[in-house]
Amino acid sequence: MFTLKQNKLNSIKQDFTIKDLENISGIKAHTIRIWEKRYNLLKPNRTDTNIRYYSPENLTKLLNIVLLNNNDFKISKIAAMTDDEILLKSRELAFSNAVSDEAINSLKLSMYQFDKVLFNNTYNTLLQKKTFREIFKNVFIPFLEQIGMLWHTDTLLPAHEHFMSNLISQKILSNTEKLQYNITNTNKTYVLFLPENEIHELGLLYLNYELVLRGFHTIYLGQSLPLNNLNYFLENDKEVCFITSLTIQPYNDKIEDYFNEINDLMLETNHKFIAIGHKVQKIKHLPLGKQIHLYESISDLLKVL
Repeated sequence: MFTLKQNKLNSIKQDFTIKDLENISGIKAHTIRIWEKRYNLLKPNRTDTNIRYYSPENLTKLLNIVLLNNNDFKISKIAAMTDDEILLKSRELAFSNAVSDEAINSLKLSMYQFDKVLFNNTYNTLLQKKTFREIFKNVFIPFLEQIGMLWHTDTLLPAHEHFMSNLISQKILSNTEKLQYNITNTNKTYVLFLPENEIHELGLLYLNYELVLRGFHTIYLGQSLPLNNLNYFLENDKEVCFITSLTIQPYNDKIEDYFNEINDLMLETNHKFIAIGHKVQKIKHLPLGKQIHLYESISDLLKVL
């Protein structure tokens, strides 16, 4: 499930450096070298200049080794196993355990191998011991944070991120759908949307779930919405609370103009506007109206809802 860089042809990366393996597995390069030399667990190739590089099979095996090692399997015992035995035992653990760290490692394997079955088995195993909210907060969020770090190290292919994001989105949507008939608070409507050209919506989808869980009426408008589309809701007699999440958009050189436009829209209305994300730091200095509220994370917002 983990990750591949793009070459000029945008093909999947077939060779990994030891630094790639460290970034993806969380195991220090020094330890990987020891496992390789002392126990012959990995078999890298070498360039003409004697630099190690590893195949996708090496990476998958390393992730399985880490899963076993985190479950009290000594490296010496793992080294005595065949590759098939390592694979089977690691999958057995992934299916049977619901501890957060092990689940995150299983999700890594699922992502790297595009393995939907492993993802669903990991999720269903977690459900036996955790609520959906616990799974999202204790497993999905840390996993997504690790994906974010892998972007910065250039070891993640967009296809892998999209694969996992879509699977997680499906779980949020299916759990939200179960709650849709329990709306009890209709005095306020929450309208959730993302700015134009913003497509990262997992956080907003989960926030929609939390609002519906609390009995609120929500209207989910999703990705890339022009601001002028909000005019329709501004004419509503009932209170409307708009919520947007800022991950990539608007770009830093456009964000002040964006919020000045929001400020103009919200003036002399009884409605509220909430913006979430680290980008709100860029506009905290603006003289925004009292209708506009800024939060750096979904967790911060949920504390006041």
